[in-house]
Amino acid sequence: MNDRRTISTERPASTANGITMLLAGLGLVILGPVWIAQGPDALLNLIGGIVLATIGLFLMCGLYSLQPNEAAAILLFGDYRGTDRATGLRWVLPWYTRKKISLRARNVTSDTLKVNDKRGSPVEIAANVVWRVEDSAQALFDVDDYQAFVNIQIETGLRDIASRYAYDHGEQEEGADAELTLRSDAEEVADKLQIELASRVRVAGVTVDEARLAHLAYAPEIAGAIRGPQGGHGVQPAGRAVRRPRGPARGQHRDAVRLTRDGTGAQTFPDASLARADGGGRAPGRRRASLGQRPDGDAGSGGAGPARGGGSGGRRSA
Repeated sequence: MNDRRTISTERPASTANGITMLLAGLGLVILGPVWIAQGPDALLNLIGGIVLATIGLFLMCGLYSLQPNEAAAILLFGDYRGTDRATGLRWVLPWYTRKKISLRARNVTSDTLKVNDKRGSPVEIAANVVWRVEDSAQALFDVDDYQAFVNIQIETGLRDIASRYAYDHGEQEEGADAELTLRSDAEEVADKLQIELASRVRVAGVTVDEARLAHLAYAPEIAGAIRGPQGGHGVQPAGRAVRRPRGPARGQHRDAVRLTRDGTGAQTFPDASLARADGGGRAPGRRRASLGQRPDGDAGSGGAGPARGGGSGGRRSA
């Protein structure tokens, strides 16, 4: 199947200074009545005056103005004849059609997108892009709506870039090269995003001047369960082994420290000073047990002690 789509290229149009043509048109409009007044009874003067005034009005129909960073595409019955970028009052033949287009830089902030990064974690990401029209012919004639086209390509390119990189550095093997991440290497990722977007919107005659990440975060459903720069200190991810002290402090740690859960699946360690507030970090029952006594409140063991003592005493007396 042959692709018959033609690629437009901007070229300069043949136009004239509008001030000169305005003065000429006004002169003809004024000259018409004056010509008629010289011989009001003469048919030739009447016809000549009307023709001069009509030509003057016709010339003024070709006037148009352009502001800085604005262009006008000139067409003749649908055929592209060039683009005029000269500012001020301009003139072209009245049967030529003019289509104006802005060449100013435009700032677009994309919607916040939810994308899976390289490791499959859902993240929220948004970008700020500065772009402008570079080729007016391509922008007007090669795509249907160049502004909507650019907005869609920004969203598509942002999704593509976010899926190529992980949100943050994970556990890497020693000696392995560190890969780019969305959070730690935001500048490098933004440069790659700019290159990606420039290649996507080139068909519309648009150039990308700057692209930066405007928002980056884990998705709400996993933000609280993942340890990272956004989490608090002392939070341990669920499923990871907890390091316990060795030696004499191990018993105190086992008795005093309580593991609590904060609702996100992470384990939080209270301050050890709070655990030692009850007097040395050992429970009262444990301290008495170390001295050969049994804790209070154990009715079965408490009654057995005197029974055994009484039995042995009876045998000695016997």
